[in-house]
Formats: sequence, structure tokens, C-alpha cells
Amino acid sequence: MSAPVTIYATGWCPFCRSLLAGLKRTDVEYEVVDVDDPAHAAESDWVASVNNGNRIVPTVKFADGTHATNPGVGAVVKKYHAMR
Repeated sequence: MSAPVTIYATGWCPFCRSLLAGLKRTDVEYEVVDVDDPAHAAESDWVASVNNGNRIVPTVKFADGTHATNPGVGAVVKKYHAMR
């Protein structure tokens, strides 16, 4: 993962779609990992591990190693700029 922000999401999640739509209107550099894709099973397991065993999306991982579960666009933008 090379982007400063990684968003673990699914295509069917309305909260994921909302977060991604909002982030498209910002300067945040991010990448998206579809945790429904079998190729991303390890990432799906990580999402569950940081959410008390539940695969909650969106879960966002920041380059500084911190994460947030179901954050708003503003929270992601603020954290992104704080890391720069």
C-alpha cells in the first residue's frame, strides 16, 4: 500500500460509497481495497481484527498506522492534512 490513506470498502456499502464520493472532491490521496475480493482476504482479516472481530466498512488506515471505522469525509481530510 503506497497511498497515505487506504480505504477498506465494499461495492454494496452505502457508507463506503458516500465516503468515496466525498473524498473525490478533496485533495486526499487514497487507494481503495475491496474486502469482498478473495484476493484481499488478508486485508479483510485485518479489518475484522481492528473492529472486535467484525468486518466493518468503511475502515480507513492512515500512513502513520492509525485507523478509523466509518469516519466522515471531514475526519479523513483533517487526519490526512495533519500527517503532511
